[in-house]
Amino acid sequence: MTALGRVVRAGVRRRRTQSVAVGLAAMVATTCSVLGGSLLVASQAPFDRAFDRQHGAHLTARFDGTRTDAGQLAAAVHAAGVTAAAGPFRTVTVDPEPGPGTDAGVPPGLTMAPMTVTGRVPAAADVDDVDLLQGRWPEQPDEVVIDTGYRNQQADVGGTLRLPGLPGAPVLKVVGLARSVSRTSDAWVTPDAVAALTAPGDTPGYALLYRFARAGTADEVAADRAAVAAAAPAGSLIGAQSWLTARQGSDRNTALFLPFMVAFGLLGLAMSVLVAGNVVAGAVGTATRRIGVLKALGCTPAQVVRAYVAQALVPAAVGTLLGVVVGNLLTVPVLATTGQLYSTTTSGIAPWVDVAVAGGTLAAVSLTAWAAAARAGRLRTVDALAVGRTTGGTRRDAVARRATALAARLPLPRPVSLGLAQPFARPARAAGTLAAVLFGTAAAVFAVGMGGTMAWVQEAKNHDVADVQVHPQRPDAPTAGRPAPVPGPVAADPAVVTAALAAQPGTASLYGTGVEDVTVPGVAGNTTVTAFTGDSSRAGYRMVSGRWYRGPGEAVAPATFLTEASAKLGDRVTFTTHGRPVTVRIVGEVFDPHAQTDELFTDAATFPPGTAPAPAVWFVGLKPGTDRAAFATAVSAALAPAHMTAEADASHRSSDVILAMRSLTATLTALLVAVAGLGVFNTVVLETRERRRDTGVTKAIGMTPVQTVAAVLASVVLVGAVGGALGLPVGLLLHRVTVPAMGHSAGLNFPASALNVLSTPLLALLGLGGVLIAVLGALLPAVRAARARTVDALRAE
Repeated sequence: MTALGRVVRAGVRRRRTQSVAVGLAAMVATTCSVLGGSLLVASQAPFDRAFDRQHGAHLTARFDGTRTDAGQLAAAVHAAGVTAAAGPFRTVTVDPEPGPGTDAGVPPGLTMAPMTVTGRVPAAADVDDVDLLQGRWPEQPDEVVIDTGYRNQQADVGGTLRLPGLPGAPVLKVVGLARSVSRTSDAWVTPDAVAALTAPGDTPGYALLYRFARAGTADEVAADRAAVAAAAPAGSLIGAQSWLTARQGSDRNTALFLPFMVAFGLLGLAMSVLVAGNVVAGAVGTATRRIGVLKALGCTPAQVVRAYVAQALVPAAVGTLLGVVVGNLLTVPVLATTGQLYSTTTSGIAPWVDVAVAGGTLAAVSLTAWAAAARAGRLRTVDALAVGRTTGGTRRDAVARRATALAARLPLPRPVSLGLAQPFARPARAAGTLAAVLFGTAAAVFAVGMGGTMAWVQEAKNHDVADVQVHPQRPDAPTAGRPAPVPGPVAADPAVVTAALAAQPGTASLYGTGVEDVTVPGVAGNTTVTAFTGDSSRAGYRMVSGRWYRGPGEAVAPATFLTEASAKLGDRVTFTTHGRPVTVRIVGEVFDPHAQTDELFTDAATFPPGTAPAPAVWFVGLKPGTDRAAFATAVSAALAPAHMTAEADASHRSSDVILAMRSLTATLTALLVAVAGLGVFNTVVLETRERRRDTGVTKAIGMTPVQTVAAVLASVVLVGAVGGALGLPVGLLLHRVTVPAMGHSAGLNFPASALNVLSTPLLALLGLGGVLIAVLGALLPAVRAARARTVDALRAE
């Protein structure tokens, strides 16, 4: 064992380049595997794990502050079936607008979405242990922490929110961002701050957070709600939010992105094993003659195999350890990204993934090294000693000679033709490099295709894009020279708005939208109907199949509603509004990845007279050359008596989910391309080492360093071109399989336009990506070979 130990140490020191290559391959393989495994673990029921860790609230009950108080709610804390409760907390709903230092995606002067604010002590609780993601909890009455799930949450720590509708127009400083998996509140302040956030004449409400022994189904949650209502003062319970609602939305996100995670995770694992095995096999294969020397000195085949397996394991163990560390460091921000994708808190690193990946990587290295060393160990000593010194005569050598002769006839410089023929001398090694390039190209094509699809989805979500929007004035925003606003937003007469907008010389198109919740037989819960007034074809919704409606009595719907209602194109669906049935014919399937899965889109004239929801927002398209700001000012003046105002439409920004997915895609693609490049790097290192003496001869007869680099790079160009050509359809196939799977798992259908996002020039460029990967991977060994002294190369064995 002492002698074998010296052989192992000497081998690792002597072949430093190969040892480094094995270590790098193991490190990158482990990094990719840790990241891929962590992503797969994070995608398994992330909401349930986050809910358990936070002790999420099964029910968030809200009470009318005028009908009860904290003392009377003490009995409700001990309602039947309650296992834990928190509160009561004072709550109030405010209408904030962005203040200095805040970019909330809302134009100045316009309120953000209504915000439910809760006064709560920032302490760990048995129910709804909120995660503080950034900053700190509020300590002063003018400080606030915002939930990252709040609709207009774009405010960073240090920004402000203005509340101009309250006495003194208070300003809240954002001191932290948090996430409640139960969505119990939009924001949190100190308990003594609630009074200052309450409008004169209003009374803050109360919130109680519950966990129950049985709350796994809608019926059980309904029974729990009834128990709370019975324990509280009569009529005081005004609302209750079930945890199943938040879970449904999170599960839909999980279902949408799970196929994407699985595809990238499996691709990374496969590439890691392939490249690590290729590197180790090549490193051991180049030592065949040295194995013959050891056998000649008396080592048995078993001792030789153990020695070379150990030589591979030493650098592989170091690389694996570094890979686990790097993988975990990289996993932390990536898991934060998946938290955005799944709308839950991040789930942390799973230690068993590190153990499984490290053990699997070392096992793969050991198995590959054992197979390569055992094959060499079975050679007769004289044959092993003769490797690299005989002229050969095998079929492989004949193929290599014919390839060299054919390449010499090409109208190319001699160094390039020599390089093009080199892969045929080592077909097995070239096949391993080809596989690495193929996977790398496929990963790049898949990533670019997913990026194009995500851009298409973002554009599909950004419907209702117009030059100018018209909406009711804010109740608390009086304007000089205009009538004081009414106490609350009141939708103006559609005819008045239509006439005022049509009278403007710059108007090219206009339509308005109003929404109403209705009931549809066979569909659980409410269905949201969007009623359009005007030219709704300008709304910009993307169709999956069928067409947009053309008149009253027709409607379009997303796949989620069609599935829930068991309807298809051409079927008639009846919904009930104000006690009156309305029947529409489904003429198209629209793509609308909305949180509300049950939707219908139809003309306002479909409703019975006087029952259609009045448009709350109008969207105006302008003629070319029209000044949007001047147009908005003119419309605001014309519609001031109707308490309407206009503003130039703010540009839509990419959603956090799309941005997070693009970031995740870029990270994973970079890693996979790096793995592919490492596979090429290792092959070229082995080739240049084996052909070191041949390189010295060619340099001795006049080959320049530039020609040497060209010869080395040419040796991988053909492999890169073939790998790129094969990887292109593989990547396209992976994209075309993954995207529909993502849609189907979330109950959506993607049209062909969401898949055909890669143009022909872009496809050609991606096909050349294999050549780029091969050249970049071979560049460093090529430069090193060119810099080697000729005399040293001629002395090489």
